[in-house]
Amino acid sequence: MDLASLREIQENLRGKVLIQPLGSEPKVVAGCDSSYSRKMGLVVAVFVTFSYPELELLEVGSALRKVEFPYIPTYLSFRELPALLEAYKNLRVEPDLILVDGQGIAHPRGLGLASHLGVLLDRPTIGVAKSPLFGEFEMPGPLRGESSPILDGGRVIGAVLRTRTNVKPLFVSPGHRVTVEDSIKYVLELSRGYRLPEPIRHADRISRKLAKGGDLNV
Repeated sequence: MDLASLREIQENLRGKVLIQPLGSEPKVVAGCDSSYSRKMGLVVAVFVTFSYPELELLEVGSALRKVEFPYIPTYLSFRELPALLEAYKNLRVEPDLILVDGQGIAHPRGLGLASHLGVLLDRPTIGVAKSPLFGEFEMPGPLRGESSPILDGGRVIGAVLRTRTNVKPLFVSPGHRVTVEDSIKYVLELSRGYRLPEPIRHADRISRKLAKGGDLNV
């Protein structure tokens, strides 16, 4: 494991990240997440797709793989991407927008899991994290929909977004082929009664269930 080589990969891929308006409204949105079976040394990756804006569940794609890379902060994509890419291949319909449990460009080298995945798939992605990794910010107000920018110097690279009143905010950043404004809009619209947006919330629930040996009955 050569971290210098992995950093070089990240820095090269960062140049392929596109921050641009999503354009047409998505018809199919997805969320993805991974869970671990530590006893078995396995990672379970799950994609869940929904119609938008109705949020009707369409399908689930999952994959189970042996964990082959340790947990190292800022290198999460090298641990989780192999299983996520396999799970993605099990979807029949490609989503128009993917919400990823992880960082987008709010990352020390500008290539969090959402950006890395987005570049490899060439699909629009948004990073949705429960805690900050990189950048300067102030906490937003307590009401749903309030946000504050995440800054890298003078550049806005994401937002701290309150998706429920008086509940901890999420740390949102573009992954690929979306803007900060798109990221705020869709994370907020897809968060319906819970802190996490529905696609990620379902992917998290299903991946945890599978990691514990459950079935895919959603």
